[in-house]
Formats: sequence, structure tokens, C-alpha cells
Amino acid sequence: MKVTFTARHFSASDDLKEYAHTSVEKLNKYFDHISSVEIILEPTQDVTKPQGAELKVGVPGSLLTTSQEAKTYEQAVHDAVDNLSRQLRRYKEKRFSNH
Repeated sequence: MKVTFTARHFSASDDLKEYAHTSVEKLNKYFDHISSVEIILEPTQDVTKPQGAELKVGVPGSLLTTSQEAKTYEQAVHDAVDNLSRQLRRYKEKRFSNH
């Protein structure tokens, strides 16, 4: 699984990068044929949830995406991974229930 990390309009700390990478690695337990994950972090216009995370996950024949906003980048990444884990379970059920 190829992971790319982008921080838009700010400089991400090594701890934040490490947290994001570790978080998306957990997606493998829901579906082990993930080809790529793109992590995009950027500030948002929302005063109450000023930090956003977008994840794009490449799976065979599809691209799953989610965007989450939260008070911290860590919380936004956590929420995005949580959302994508549900999407991956649904994708896997649909894809393999026909066989």
C-alpha cells in the first residue's frame, strides 16, 4: 500500500505525519487489497472545526474518499479513518457477496 501525505497551507510536524501514517495502516485489517492511500490535511474556514483531513483510498475498481473536519488534525484523521473503515467493510461485502 502506497501512502502519500500532503499538508496544504501549513507545515506538518513529524509527529502528525507519523500519526496519520499509523492511522491509515489500520485500514488494512478491513480490506487487504488497498493499493494506495492519499492523506491531505488542510485548514478549513470553520471556526469551530478549523482543521480538516481528506483521505482517498484506492481499491480494485474504485476510489473511496472521505473528508472530516475537527478541532485538531489528529481528530480529523481519526474520524476520517473511522469513516473509511465503514466504507471498506461495505465495499468488501458488496464485492465478495456475489461470489
